[in-house]
Amino acid sequence: MFMKTFIKQLVKGRVCSFIDAANIFYSQQTLGWRVDYKRLKLYLESECQLVSVYYYTGKVGSQVKQKRFISRLKKLKYHVVAKEVKMIRVGKDKFVPKGNLDIELALDAYRLSDTYDCLLLFSGDSDFAYLIDLLKEKEKRVIVFSTRGHISRELLERAKYIDLRKLRKFIELKNQEAKRPPEV
Repeated sequence: MFMKTFIKQLVKGRVCSFIDAANIFYSQQTLGWRVDYKRLKLYLESECQLVSVYYYTGKVGSQVKQKRFISRLKKLKYHVVAKEVKMIRVGKDKFVPKGNLDIELALDAYRLSDTYDCLLLFSGDSDFAYLIDLLKEKEKRVIVFSTRGHISRELLERAKYIDLRKLRKFIELKNQEAKRPPEV
């Protein structure tokens, strides 16, 4: 179904993928196209011995569209970790949403490290630099997926980096599906 790419040459053994939804959401805004998570999973399965895929996201109340999206991910056998977004006051009458799941992702990636040989991290957040250091001590291979403007220097220094643009033809949400609600 998919033409093989260089990712197959970079991974070794059992592979686990961890997706930082907020970071990828902002990457998609920069890219101007969206990831189709069904196609992403099929692509990864065609490239490597995929053990599991984890998706970390903030939730906003009981938004029906977001609940449907999470339900679709679960049907695709994604392990979804979600928590309620908090509204943080940044001014007298101004609030910004905050739904950071970095600690959950890092703890799970470390806790589950005996189940994989290679971690695919979909995030460019420098908060994951220490996680990568710890995983490398355990002789785990780490590949980071993000895009320019969303990838930290700390991750570039520690792991193999693949720009999401290189995967576009394999994972892009097609036009007829583009009306689906955003992930975050």
